[in-house]
Formats: sequence, C-alpha cells, structure tokens
Amino acid sequence: MVTEQQQRIEPSYPKNRTALGGPRLGPVGWARWVWRQLTSMRTALVLLLLLAVAAVPGSVFPQRGVDPVRVRQYFEDTPERARWLDRLGMFEVYSSPWFASIYLLLMVSLIGCVLPRMRQHARSLRAQPPRAPARFDRLPVNRQVELEADPDDVVAAARATLGRRRFRLREAGDGALVVSAEKGYLKEAGNLLFHVAVLGVIVAVAVGHLFGWRGEIIIKERESWTSAAGSYDTLSLGPLVDQSDIPSFTVRLDDLRVEFESEAQGAQFGQPRVFEGVATIERQGEQPRQRGFGVNDPLSIDGTSMFLLGNGYAPVVTVRDDAGDILFSDAVTFLPQDNTYGSDGVIKVPAAEPSLGFAGGFLPTLSIGEDGMTSSFPGLVDPALVLTAYEGDLFPEGRSQSVFSIDTESMEQVMQADGEPSRMLLRPGDVLEVPGGRGTIELESVIRWGGMLVRHDPGRLPALIFAGAALVGLVLMLGVRRRRVFVRVTAPAGDPSAPGARHTGLSIAALPKGTDPGLDDLVDGLVEQITSASGARVLDPGPGPARTTDDARDEDEA
Repeated sequence: MVTEQQQRIEPSYPKNRTALGGPRLGPVGWARWVWRQLTSMRTALVLLLLLAVAAVPGSVFPQRGVDPVRVRQYFEDTPERARWLDRLGMFEVYSSPWFASIYLLLMVSLIGCVLPRMRQHARSLRAQPPRAPARFDRLPVNRQVELEADPDDVVAAARATLGRRRFRLREAGDGALVVSAEKGYLKEAGNLLFHVAVLGVIVAVAVGHLFGWRGEIIIKERESWTSAAGSYDTLSLGPLVDQSDIPSFTVRLDDLRVEFESEAQGAQFGQPRVFEGVATIERQGEQPRQRGFGVNDPLSIDGTSMFLLGNGYAPVVTVRDDAGDILFSDAVTFLPQDNTYGSDGVIKVPAAEPSLGFAGGFLPTLSIGEDGMTSSFPGLVDPALVLTAYEGDLFPEGRSQSVFSIDTESMEQVMQADGEPSRMLLRPGDVLEVPGGRGTIELESVIRWGGMLVRHDPGRLPALIFAGAALVGLVLMLGVRRRRVFVRVTAPAGDPSAPGARHTGLSIAALPKGTDPGLDDLVDGLVEQITSASGARVLDPGPGPARTTDDARDEDEA
C-alpha cells in the first residue's frame, strides 16, 4: 500500500513527458532542431569539406560535358563498370542531383549562419561600448599608477588618446571619471564579408553553369570559321541555354606565331617562348576588325571569349589519281603527341575508288636513330611526313568516326612491290607514287593550326569580384583585433590643500576577444600617452618595479 507521504515525494510527470526523458519535441520542435543543426558553423564546414570531396570524381572520371569521346571509349572498354558509374552520375558529376544537393545545403547553411550574425553585428554597431566593470583586477591585462594631476584633465586626456586610436567611446556623464572604449568591429565585418562572398561565389558559379556554354574548335591559318551550333567540334550548353542563344560571328586566323628555345641547353632546349596570333573578327552590321591574341589574352566578342588552348601543324597535302586529277587537296590537322611536336594524323580520300586512307605522323625536325624516326626539335627545321596507305571502305555502314583516326576493319593496307607494307616519307615539295598504281601524293607546305576554346560564362566576373571580397574579408578577419579598454580615474580625497591632495589614481584595463599578444603593449602605451597628454607627473613609487593591481592582489593574498 502506498502511503500519503510516498505519494507526495513521487514525481508526477506531465502528459507530454516520457518516463525517463524530456518533453516530446513534436513536428515544430524537430523542425527547429534540424534548422539549428543545419545553420551551425560546424555543419557549414562539414558541407564545405564534403563538397570538395564530392568534386574529386569529376577529375578522376571523364565528363560528358568536357570530353564525350573519352566517355564513349570508357563505355567500350569496360561496359559493365561504365553502366554502374553512369547510374551514380560519375560522368556528369557537377550536374548530378547529389552534387547539387550538397552545394544547395551549403548555401542554406551559410545563409542561416550569416543572417542572424549580420543582425547582431548591426545592433552592436549602433550600441555603445559596455560600461566599465567594477573590478579591473579580474581582466587579463590591467595597470594602475598614481599621477600628480587634475582628475578631469586625466579623463579628458584618456578620451582624446583613445579617440586618436580610433576607439569608439561610450558617452560620458557629467563629472564621470570612467571611460569605456572599444574597437575592432571590422574583424566581425570581415568575417561576415568572407562568408557572404563565399555564398556569392557559389551563386556565381551556379549562374555560369545554368546560363553559360562552351565549345572547342580548331582553326588553321588563313582559314575562316563561323560560329553556329553545328560548327563546333565539341559543344556543351548550360541547362537554360538554347542553341539559338549562341551568337553568330566569323573569325579568320590570319597568323599564328610560335617560337621555341633553340639556344639554351638541357631542359630548356625546345621549350615554348611565344604563343600569339592575329585574327580578323567579322560581325553582321559591323566593320571587320583585326586583333592580336595570346594564351592569357583571349579574343572578346560580344561577351564571348576565345582562348588559345593549343597549337600544332597542318601539312598541306594533295592526292591525285593515276590520270592526274585531284582527289583531295587540303591542310590536314595532326595532333602533337610529345614536347617535340611529333604528331599523329590521318588523311581520308573518299573520292578515290576504292577509298584511300593514309595514316602516320608528322615530324617537325626529322631525326633518324636507333629508335627509328623521331622529332628532335618542335620547330620546323627539317619537316617530314611519314605515311602508310589503306584502301577499302572508309565509312563502313555509314558510321561516324573521328577525323583523327581510320577504322581499318573494312580496309586493307596497301602493299609495296616487294610485299612489304607501304611506307612513304615526304618533305615539303616531294611527290611520291602510291603503291599499286593508285596515283600520287604531294606534301606542298606546312601551316599551323590553333585550338580555340569559345566560352560564354556570365558568372565569371561576379565570381572574380566575390573571390576578391572573400580575400578582403579574410585579411580583415585575421588582421584586425577586437579590444575593449576601460579607464578609471580616482579623484583625491580629503583637504585639497593637504600634502598629496593632487595624487590622482589612473587605472587601465583591457579585454580582448580571443587571444591578443599585443594587449600588454597597448595598455603600457596608453598609460604613457595619457600621462603625457594630461601634463601629469607619475609619482615615484619608490625603488623597484612599478606596483600594479596584480602586485597588490598578490601582496594581499600573501
């Protein structure tokens, strides 16, 4: 049986409490808890780290928007693994839902962190510095001296000195002998600026991704190219960009100048020194204009930039049949494979019957050694074109293929009279017969080509501005120190005419926000400056070091 006394001492839980826990949160309570967790600084740092980790697969696996050819090759090499990776979005990392969710959560977290702190910082800017504490000896740095001066003069000197040091002063009451000052508000302002700028960079990158586009082209010297959706070698459009948004203009590559180091020895030999060109830009309704460009000096056309990414050689080749009629005549792009610009390429002649294909390499400076034919220098010193010939169906079943390779499954290699595979070495001006009476091939000359990246990114300039603002905020956050300084002047007591009546006490204490190794020097400097500004004389404390509040407290405890 439960007694009346036991009933009185037994706890009585409200209906909204569990037996052993606190109150049930409910939907609103859980939502508030989740919001507080999401908007905490720790969560923002975790999301920022997670975003960096999530970007790693984008540099490990080929991306469709950057290199669709390598993605297709990945599927051909490892089809099963590629299908699983494609389901996880590894070939489109930066546009995948899981990557987008991370940076959206980061944006929400930053907004939730910054907005309350901005309101709090705005209130602190309008508020006065706090009142001076009653006991200065509890602050980490404090000093106390006795002066021979008028108390009002010392207070005025303290306010003037702190004002010159750009401290904000609390309004003084009539006859008040206490001064409260604070400075370093730019530290918190820099902190907020940094976080707002990071948020701005994320938004700018998102705008550039949604409304931007990029394409890659190869333009040969003395060749004109017109911008259109179908004229790019590769084209990647943002989710909110249509093909009709691509501006129309024409660019003619008048000249491309590339120079290599030929005098130096060792590792510097053959290193590039000059990459620059001249192009003519034409737009409808405008006069053509010629402009120079370089690696870090792109062409700017109506908000679109053209960057020089690479260069190489394009041999001008002419192929004739056995009757002397021209079957092919054009500059063929060969892609560099090493630092000496040894290049690979193919020449396709579909007009021949059966079709002809030539595969091989271009060597700017021919060198024949134990390793065979190589290029010893990237400049055009002794250019040579080394080819072998194939005949058959160049485009089996009409399948599309790269302009830099030949599908030899439905073709046969052309053989020489001795039964060996055909090999042809041509220098500029050489004309050789294709084995089997298939006509002739001539290397007329060699020109250059430039690989251009055409890009429209509306978020680029805002991202640069926000990145600069983030740097400014970081400098303020790390360079400015938040400090509070309190000054109390003790008026002399007793008969003004008595000895020592003008002995005025000056106490200064300082409080930092965080660590501040220079606070002791600040307080010592304030003591000297206030004493000098008030015209006071420091009373001799006697032999030994000056007696501070800390010393007095130690003596009292002893």
